[in-house]
Amino acid sequence: MDITYKETHDFNEKELEKLFLSVDWSSGHYPDKLVVAMKNFKTVYSAWDGDKLAGMVCAMDDGIMNAYVHYLLVNPEYQGQKIGRTLLDMIKQHYKDYLRIAIIAVNKEVHFYENCGFEKAGDLCPVFITTLKS
Repeated sequence: MDITYKETHDFNEKELEKLFLSVDWSSGHYPDKLVVAMKNFKTVYSAWDGDKLAGMVCAMDDGIMNAYVHYLLVNPEYQGQKIGRTLLDMIKQHYKDYLRIAIIAVNKEVHFYENCGFEKAGDLCPVFITTLKS
């Protein structure tokens, strides 16, 4: 399997739906919105196995100091092949001159991000409102 990496904002609904639902993310139930979201993200890197979308990372930033990784997901069929790590490395390189790259991670993911060079921010806790329900 030969994974290739791209910087693109153009995806179709089916490939996004399949990737997001492969990891049980509710966003996958709104593929039309995901297509628009990908166009609006500042930075999007994706991993491909031929014409199959295997993973992606999306980030937004303030243009100078702070970048926020909003999505990092890899289809379970491709997990364990360093695709997520490679996508994060691409983000880290892209934002190397920024003061901070922030990620919100659930507890079970923290170890992965720490292995990729990120540090837990003490006892800080993310807060958010989800308005769309699946």
